[in-house]
Amino acid sequence: MKNPTYSYIKKSIRENLKEKLVDWRKSRAVEKIDKPTDIGRARNLGYKDKKGFVVVRVRIIRGGRKRPRPKKGRRSKRMTVRKTLKMNYRWVAEQRASKKFSNLEVLNSYNIAKDGINYFFEVIMIDKNRPEIKNDKVMNWICSGKNNKRVFRGLTSAGKKSRGLRNKSRELKIRPGIRARGRKGK
Repeated sequence: MKNPTYSYIKKSIRENLKEKLVDWRKSRAVEKIDKPTDIGRARNLGYKDKKGFVVVRVRIIRGGRKRPRPKKGRRSKRMTVRKTLKMNYRWVAEQRASKKFSNLEVLNSYNIAKDGINYFFEVIMIDKNRPEIKNDKVMNWICSGKNNKRVFRGLTSAGKKSRGLRNKSRELKIRPGIRARGRKGK
């Protein structure tokens, strides 16, 4: 028998994912799972199989995210619907996971799948009150007070990417923040 080629392996992974997507669509939008779907990706982003680490799968509806038009009376200035959300989907997924599990802190996240309606992300979260995390010399930085609610302040990887902080330049007007330098950022 011939060795399976890379394309054959990739095809079988895609078929398994299609079967899983059926169940994921029926499940809740933010759901805690036992272990990561893509273990290699999760480990690259800091996941360890020990107490204190939690993986959450988040489902987000695809499509434009315009603001809804107000139904009650407003000034015309307040009727704006064309302003779009200047956040990427991964950052939105991290924030929704953090709202659901408010005692956990977001470490990182990654994309796992998409279909015609939804995006699916897995968010790696840490319980910083557990002694296993406090005693871990690699991960105990997250226990510091400086890292409280870091996802809502744009301090995760997805948040920094959305804020435009991946590139450095004197011409970019986004440092130290969008609201700094006379609000000229982004």
